This record gives sequence, structure tokens and C-alpha cells, in this order.
Amino acid sequence: MRSRQRMFAAVMRLLLKCLRLGRRRRFKVVRQAEQLWHYGHLCLRSLLYNSFTNSDVVLDSLFEPIYWLVDHITRWFGVVFVALVIGLTSSIVAIVYICLLPLILQTYTPAWICWHLAYGHWNLVMIIFHYYKAITTSPGHPPQAKDNLTGVSICRKCIAPKPARSHHCSICNRCVLKMDHHCPWLNNCVGHYNHRYFFSFCLFMTMGCIYCSISGWEMFRDAYAAIEKMKLLEKERLQVAANQTYYQTPPPTFSFRQRAFHKSIVYLWVLCSSVALALGALTLWHAALITRGETSIERHINKKERQRLQKKGKVFRNPYSYGGWDNWKVFLGVDLPRHWLTRVLLPSPHLPHGTGLSWDLPPCVMKHRTPLLAI
Repeated sequence: MRSRQRMFAAVMRLLLKCLRLGRRRRFKVVRQAEQLWHYGHLCLRSLLYNSFTNSDVVLDSLFEPIYWLVDHITRWFGVVFVALVIGLTSSIVAIVYICLLPLILQTYTPAWICWHLAYGHWNLVMIIFHYYKAITTSPGHPPQAKDNLTGVSICRKCIAPKPARSHHCSICNRCVLKMDHHCPWLNNCVGHYNHRYFFSFCLFMTMGCIYCSISGWEMFRDAYAAIEKMKLLEKERLQVAANQTYYQTPPPTFSFRQRAFHKSIVYLWVLCSSVALALGALTLWHAALITRGETSIERHINKKERQRLQKKGKVFRNPYSYGGWDNWKVFLGVDLPRHWLTRVLLPSPHLPHGTGLSWDLPPCVMKHRTPLLAI
């Protein structure tokens, strides 16, 4: 009897020991899990913590895969976009020469004929010249060596000198002087040496589309009415053919040339009006940036800097802005009054002020501000 009691007591003590060990192990596992959680949370915060983090930074980080995809698509489809611009523009020019020009020569007065011939060909020459220069002119790149370059930083992506107003293009995979943006319709970056060509192309293309839309409004209305009439007559002709009534005279049919003519007029007006609205808005946007002496990238940078200084009670001043009128003179390269004709209203391959490496005051601005500095 006693031996049984001793055995029972020994078993109970063993069970209690096992329970105590299991409880200790369970508490130990829980403590280790808590420690790992706190350690991982601390590591994550140490890696992601940034005192400058805001909603814009978070959105940029979330959209980074989309940006990567867009960059690679733009890189490979740039040639397609250029071919599309050339093809659409060529189709409009062909319609004007084949369909509209003979009609203008037959119905318009000599004064209006001279006006359309002069303005239309001038606008076309300006579009072709500036688009060709925009896609073939390099925007400018900083030198790889840091010789004779003062006050420059180092680009974190291409590990090369990065002068003021230069930015790295992820599509071209190199830094660009005074970079505005990478334009897929040019298959080229818009920078220091081709910024004027890009804006001039947008301006003259918008003017040409507005000119075609306004000039072809009446023709568009007539062509659209003719197409609707074609559809109605085609429907009547099918009904006559279905009824098999030979005593009825079938409605007249339009020839292929007439159909092509009316559809070409509608295509011209719709395309020109759409491009005029979209490209006109883009042109106005860039005109506002040029007036402020900024690029598209600098607008975002200056906006954040303006907000930061405003919190400190200070006023931000753009160091590259010389005033609205002077900004336009510097951008267009107008040094003398005659340059408004020879460099703005006529094709001109003149270079912009400066090299894009340093930003000294241009001569036209210095002459204007010299009396003020003297005072």
C-alpha cells in the first residue's frame, strides 16, 4: 500500500515538474517572439524613418513601379510616337493640298488666296523646322570629369558631376542640363539646348491646328451633312433592293472620290480641333513656366522650398528668374530688337545663352539692370 502511495506521489511530482517546465518554455517562447517583434519594428523604422517624409514622398514610393514601367515603355516606344507625329501631320498636309487647296483657288478672292498661301506655308515651315531641331538636337549633358567645374554636386545615379539645374533622366540614363522633362513625342529629353525648339514646335503646331479648325469649319459642317445624307440614301437603296420593285428609281449613289473627300474633311477638322485643345493647354502651361523662369521639375522643387520658407516667415526668390519680360528674352535668345523677326518669327538655329554649366546674367538682362545697380 505504501509503495503504491510512493509511486503515485512520484508520478504527481513528475507531472508538476513537466507542467512547470512547459510553462517556462511557453513563457520563454512568448518573450522571444515579443523581442523579435520589437526588434523587427525598430529595424523597419530605422530604415524607413525620414523627417522630411510626407504624403508626396509616400505616393512617389507607391507609384515607383508604375514610373519604372512608364520609363521603359517610353524608351522603347519613342520611335513609334515620332512616327505617329510625322504620319498624322503628313496626312493633314496631304488633305490640305489635295482637297482644300484646289477649292480655295477656285472660290476665294485673290486677297484671301494670298493670305492662306502665305500664312499656311509659313506655319508649316516653322512646324517642320522646330520639330526636326527638337528631335535631333541634344539637350546637353554635363562633362564626366569635374575639371573646371565649381560648385557642382554628384549625381547619385550616374556618379558624375551635376551642375545647377541639371537632373538625371531615368529614360536616357544620364544627367541633362536644365532638364524640363523627357518627351516621348520627340523621343528626346527637353533640356538646355532644345527647350526653345520644343516650345516653338508646340506653339506653331497649336497655331496651325487652330488655323485649320477655324478655316475648315464651314467645310466640316457641309461634309458632315453630306455623310449623313450618304447614310440615309444607302439605307433607302437597301430598302428598294429588298422590296424588288423595278418601277421605282433607285436613289443616287455617291462615288468613292466624294466619300473620301467628305470623310477627309471631317477627319482633318476633328484631329486639328483635338490637338489644338490638348497641345494648346500644354503650350499655355509651359508659357507660364517660362514667364516665371522655371522648368517643369523646378516648379515642384520651388513649390516645396517656398512652403518651407513660408513656415519660417521668409519669402522665396527664384535665383534664375529675371522678371517676366526678361525671362522671355533670355529664353528666345532676343538680344536686339531685330531678333524678334530673325530669331522668333523666322527659323533660327541660334544657341541659347550660356553653356548650361553656370548661370551668369545674360547680356540683355545685364544692360537692362546696369542703371539700377549703379543707383
